[in-house]
Amino acid sequence: MEPMLRIDALRAIHERLADCVVVTIMGAAAAELQEVGHRPNHFYLQHAMGLASSMGLGIALARPELPVVVLDGDGSVLMNLGGLTTLARYRPRNLTHIVFDNESLLSVGGFPTATSTGSDIAAIAAAAGVPHTSTVRTLSDFARAVDDALERNDLTTIVAKVAAVGPRGFVTDLALLENRFEFARYLRARRASAPAG
Repeated sequence: MEPMLRIDALRAIHERLADCVVVTIMGAAAAELQEVGHRPNHFYLQHAMGLASSMGLGIALARPELPVVVLDGDGSVLMNLGGLTTLARYRPRNLTHIVFDNESLLSVGGFPTATSTGSDIAAIAAAAGVPHTSTVRTLSDFARAVDDALERNDLTTIVAKVAAVGPRGFVTDLALLENRFEFARYLRARRASAPAG
């Protein structure tokens, strides 16, 4: 069975992300999400490999009324494994952590990661204390896992095994400051539109 493509996985959940706060790691996930369709609720965390889950955690704790989805990569998670224990420690129920695992540092040369020799990110997350973890290999299973996580409203890590195939370029054409200010305005607007009480 051919592994799914990350961009197809992003297309499969794009509409589900419309009301979520979305933080992506640098590289292919950011570039492909923008290609599928940029929205003001997307923050592309450039030049900060390994820290998407940390930023997502901060937002989830500060804004518990908003669903937060982190789009991560295997290389990024592996370089900050302590991020998984921190997620588990604080257990934000509004955070879904999606890890696209292509067993490769695709954005920086394609070197293999430890998942290519058997490291299991979902098992590591479970051992760290993340209450809900899974590994999926098909688009239908991926879409179902994301739906279940968003409906469950509890900290979840989903590892999506994808092909080591990426976009032509690994950067977005949205300037960092433009993205920062647009995203901040989105978060303020969501607070202003929230019902009182």
